[in-house]
Amino acid sequence: MNILVTGGAGFIGSQVADAYIEHGHHVVIIDNLSTGRKEFINSKAVFYEADITDPSVAEIIRNENIQVINHHAAQISVHDSVKDPVADAKSNIIGTLQLLQHTVSSGVGKFIFASTGGAIYGEQDYFPADEEHPLKPTSPYGLSKLSVEGYLRFYQEQYGLSTTVLRYGNVFGPRQNPHGEAGVVAIFCNRLLKDQTPVINGDGEQTRDYVFVGDVVRANVIALGPDCSGIFNVGTGRETTVNELTRSLLQGADSDIAPQNAPGRRYEQRRSCLDCKKIKDSLAWEPKVSLEEGLVETYKFFKNNKN
Repeated sequence: MNILVTGGAGFIGSQVADAYIEHGHHVVIIDNLSTGRKEFINSKAVFYEADITDPSVAEIIRNENIQVINHHAAQISVHDSVKDPVADAKSNIIGTLQLLQHTVSSGVGKFIFASTGGAIYGEQDYFPADEEHPLKPTSPYGLSKLSVEGYLRFYQEQYGLSTTVLRYGNVFGPRQNPHGEAGVVAIFCNRLLKDQTPVINGDGEQTRDYVFVGDVVRANVIALGPDCSGIFNVGTGRETTVNELTRSLLQGADSDIAPQNAPGRRYEQRRSCLDCKKIKDSLAWEPKVSLEEGLVETYKFFKNNKN
């Protein structure tokens, strides 16, 4: 198949593109390189340096005869979305809407959307959260993902577009950006390699469902199936505190640096954990890499790729 991966130079998108190529697909990548890196782009992919809002995207989709769009290009920082909700909406909502218009006008048959399980449910009513849990995001980032899910439902009903929504837990692993506010594992790895103290916001007892990027990539491969449509959580069902995560990472890195605590953030969710029974029963997907194994692999990646 001819597949367009937006954000294909980024943390998750580049590894999804790699996997699609390994499975014999023709992959086209669009990325504006605002956070993506050229060295992550597979040499067998066709690359266009462009933003998803560029008018040229429609022509790219037509000229490359795209059959499937896998949409990972996004503003990914919860913190930045709180600081500038308008910029977040322009990128995550308006940009995606423009892409969807190009999708239907060009006759693309399938659209895979990288959503968020970590932010879309908000403060959970029960644990773990399944796909039927009330949707009450506490950040503009989560709201933008929820909005796009609503538009995808419209495009499916109005135009017959096949859509698959993957609600990720907190994805971590090699190639994650260690700069900025997103990606606590990458940030901590980067600080440890510089002999700097990891800083934990709040008391560290806030929980997340940390899922390894390789497992997320497998979900994106399965999502190509002709019968794969709907909304699926992609996580582990394991709730891990930031304190537990830090201890595991320090152990894996063989480091004795003691973390420090900083004031918590008002918008930060207290707990998050995903029920992934639906994707296991429907698509035979389940995570294979444990948190501890993933942390060791991630630390090794950053150690071997120090700038």
